[in-house]
Amino acid sequence: MNRVPHIVFLDRATIPDYIQLKPFTFKHTLDVYDKTPENQVAERIQQADIVITNKVKISNESLAQAASLKLIAVSATGTNVVDIKACESKGCVVTNIRNYAMNSVPEHALALILALRRSILPYHASVRAGDWQKSGQFCYFDYPISDLADSTLGIFGSGVLGSSLARLGRALGMKTVFASRKGQAPKNETYRPFNEVLETSDVLSLHLPLTEETRHMISDQEFGRMKSSALLINTARGGLVDEEALVRALKGKKIAGAGFDVASTEPMPNNHPFMELMDYPNFILTPHVAWASKGAIQTLADQLVNNINAFMQGEIRNQVLPE
Repeated sequence: MNRVPHIVFLDRATIPDYIQLKPFTFKHTLDVYDKTPENQVAERIQQADIVITNKVKISNESLAQAASLKLIAVSATGTNVVDIKACESKGCVVTNIRNYAMNSVPEHALALILALRRSILPYHASVRAGDWQKSGQFCYFDYPISDLADSTLGIFGSGVLGSSLARLGRALGMKTVFASRKGQAPKNETYRPFNEVLETSDVLSLHLPLTEETRHMISDQEFGRMKSSALLINTARGGLVDEEALVRALKGKKIAGAGFDVASTEPMPNNHPFMELMDYPNFILTPHVAWASKGAIQTLADQLVNNINAFMQGEIRNQVLPE
């Protein structure tokens, strides 16, 4: 790169202000945008050598107008917002962030599990509504409570996050099992068949990327195989679950509860299927914040800058290639 490289950050607001970005170690120019609408992406990256994006989509059409683009640094693990094949054809490297939320996401998943298993939110709401005073005794039993010990935790995705949740589950006395890929035999003794995990797990937790293979991997048929007492936890990607099927499953009492940190469209529109569940005591939805502990975000920000600095020194870290 003979000229001073130009960096464009398309959505800085996806990293909170209290997180500091380390300085780049090379001369550069920098444009920072809090948000970038889809119709402004092509214009903003047209002169860029390096683009940083978290959730702003970069299409083949936008890439075609960015003649100087050499690197797209995704400030997240998921890279489905970038046309990876088009980048490879163009000679543009794509990098992502890895293993930064190995505590934050599993802890959030466990918090959802505990809150649902012990009916913490409905009990709190009932106390706020005055039900304790009306009960006439020291406690009351309006909502079910179950222990995690001796129950089975089925995990879909055996990477860093799934494995970290498994350790937390075992510490609480849970039996943990990893599911094989849907429609495939287990590749070794670490895994159990997909349908077997659906049928035998008391808690099921998703830790997979969203791909064409995993999209709607949980739908009506899968809910039909689960225990009526099972909980479904999703801190990965909204599209892994057929959301209308989840609504049907909870309304039909096919499963006992669900805790989600993600939706197929974010922010969730007012007509999203989950809006029908907002008053259900056995459904918890948080706004895609499982990853967002202060320590995890700072690790992400440091790794983001390190990826870019390394690239400018001729070293490619965390490259994402087409599947």
